[in-house]
Amino acid sequence: MNKTIIFRELSFKTVRSSGNGGQHINKVASKVVLNFFIQTSQGLSKSEKELILKNLSNKISCNGVLRMSAQSTRSQHRNKELVIIRFFSLLAQATIISKPRRKSLYNKKLHQKRLKAKKHLSEKKDIRKKLRF
Repeated sequence: MNKTIIFRELSFKTVRSSGNGGQHINKVASKVVLNFFIQTSQGLSKSEKELILKNLSNKISCNGVLRMSAQSTRSQHRNKELVIIRFFSLLAQATIISKPRRKSLYNKKLHQKRLKAKKHLSEKKDIRKKLRF
């Protein structure tokens, strides 16, 4: 993954953010929307693209566009920085190959010990019950 090439492939759009803000929010487009076309990217290898498409399938549109936005601050530049940081951390997380789960070994001695403890607790509770004649 080449971050400098990917950074050049990003496209940004600024729009008015939602929420409170009074007159200020009607004048300023502080929300930043980041678009990234995964299939046409030169900064990602084929295997990385496959991993991203598989792991981020719920965040990718049908056109193969990964879209993210940030509107938490009033500053457009700060929102742009935030969305870039979130984008690269999401890509890094999506390209990590998870290790396959190793099946735990079945230990007969522990199984017997657990059953013995259950039996002991059951007998203890049976003693507490009232006898019916």
